[in-house]
Amino acid sequence: MNKSLRNIILIITALGALSACSTVHKPTHSVRSAVEQLLLSEAVIKSLPEQLESSLPIPQGANIVLDISGVSEDKDIVRQVMAGWLGEQGYHVMVGWFGIEGYHVQGNINQATHRINVIVESLGTAYGETFFGLPPIQSVVIPFSTPEIAFYKAQYQTGYVKLYFNIFELPSNRFISSTSPFIAETHHNDFTVLFAFTFNKNDLISPPHIGAFRKNIKAQEKDKPSSDVDSKNILN
Repeated sequence: MNKSLRNIILIITALGALSACSTVHKPTHSVRSAVEQLLLSEAVIKSLPEQLESSLPIPQGANIVLDISGVSEDKDIVRQVMAGWLGEQGYHVMVGWFGIEGYHVQGNINQATHRINVIVESLGTAYGETFFGLPPIQSVVIPFSTPEIAFYKAQYQTGYVKLYFNIFELPSNRFISSTSPFIAETHHNDFTVLFAFTFNKNDLISPPHIGAFRKNIKAQEKDKPSSDVDSKNILN
């Protein structure tokens, strides 16, 4: 019994010596996945309140030209969300971009009385990971590689936006004021416990689930009439 206990302790010690524990934080370098797109778009929506505590220094019903400035390549989503939000606040957004692209949109941009320049200071996602377990091992000494074995693994994705408005009077382009920053963040975190148990926590609306598409296809095939199945078999 003592020998068996000693062997178990030696195995646990060896696993502990080979295990790795690390916490890293780095920006996302991948092409925007579905989750990342939701993190960005919902962060922008969350940053804009349903109703302003103090109204903008622009008369209700004014015609507004909307400009977007920022270093993020994803700032186009800000334009679309902002146009809808300003409409809900009682302002008329003069659509200039569609006219430039060759579409005929009602509303003469020359009749605009104010211009809002939205400064997007930050719009992007950040990634962090905490890992405790055995990392994947590949060596020239042994002719095979071992997979990652995670006793505990957490992957954190955060969407973040910070923006504010500069407001100008037209046609004089006289600066009126700047708003306070609008800030919001969203998250989607994945966890793995004891190698195989996985789950996630997020504040997104209807995030995608891996394997959901395949499950839907199987469900649709199951619900098909028998005649469709028979015709498929005949064709084969």
